[in-house]
Amino acid sequence: MRIAVDISLYPLDVDYVPPIRDFIERLNRHGGLQVTTNAMSTQVAGEHERVFAALEAETRVSFATGGRAVFVMKVLGGEPTAAEREALEHY
Repeated sequence: MRIAVDISLYPLDVDYVPPIRDFIERLNRHGGLQVTTNAMSTQVAGEHERVFAALEAETRVSFATGGRAVFVMKVLGGEPTAAEREALEHY
């Protein structure tokens, strides 16, 4: 089953940009996922098992190496349509 996850990372640190960039770079290393980033969040689409395996691994790394942080996730069953992806890019 294909899913899409809209995820935002909020590091609880003044220097918040490097952990966000690192998280996104690590997500992009996972095969079989479509990763799209905009100013507010990152969308990860793919097979359910692959998406959650990547999120489990990379949220774990972020918590272990980056200190305290908040992840906010929304999960949508099915891959976003082209129109939905385009609309998200404008935010």
